[in-house]
Amino acid sequence: MAQPTYDKVDEELHAQGLIWNQIFQFITSMSLKSAVELRIPDILHAHGQPISLSDLAAKLDIHPGKADSLRRLMRVLVFSGCFAIETNNNNGDEEGEEESYLLTPSSRLLVRDKDTGASPFLLAMLDSVLLTPWQSLGVWFHSDVRTPILKAHEMELWGLTGKSEGLNRMFNEAMACDSRLVSKWLVEKQRQAFVGLKSLVDVGGGTGGLTLTIAEAFPRVKCTVFDLPHVVADAPEGTPLNFEGGTCSSTSHQPMPSFLS
Repeated sequence: MAQPTYDKVDEELHAQGLIWNQIFQFITSMSLKSAVELRIPDILHAHGQPISLSDLAAKLDIHPGKADSLRRLMRVLVFSGCFAIETNNNNGDEEGEEESYLLTPSSRLLVRDKDTGASPFLLAMLDSVLLTPWQSLGVWFHSDVRTPILKAHEMELWGLTGKSEGLNRMFNEAMACDSRLVSKWLVEKQRQAFVGLKSLVDVGGGTGGLTLTIAEAFPRVKCTVFDLPHVVADAPEGTPLNFEGGTCSSTSHQPMPSFLS
């Protein structure tokens, strides 16, 4: 029996590494979710300088036996680029080294008091309601059910959000925070697209986060947000926006400039 060549062995090891990478990618996502739930980005932001593991653990008020697990969590997120690490050696030896953590451009987006913060979007996309359908995707392909989420929950997403006030709020916050960054880019980099417009409709615009930025930048444009009734029910008052609830099949709008959120 012929022995495999080194090239063949290298190829198989590379292939196995790729499979491992795909298998364990969820670790980074769920670690990042945990960090946001613990408000680690907020703590680092408020601290204003690199923070040591011991100080971070103290601010988190975690169980004393979980400090090493916190270190492992942070190492995963440092390796993935979500946080940065700084090593201080006050005693001149390896045992005296202490790791301190800093925000990166990515984790700065997870600070909750930022207008363009991405924390609500992250928490919504990694919620069990949206993750569960992926667990039964193979089963769904053998069924006649229209969507994976309907197969998993016996209800479409909009039905779920209409039934659960908490889920509806979480999803609206996620869509709003994602829209704020996009709207900032639109009004700063694509202003010419709105010159001369008299009105526009944001289809699926949620509670109007994106459209409000446009309306404030172009006050002469009449802006309407069109979404499902239970979505626009949570729309803020006192804005220049017109909110309309319904479905695409029921709308009476005449053709006009519009975009899908």
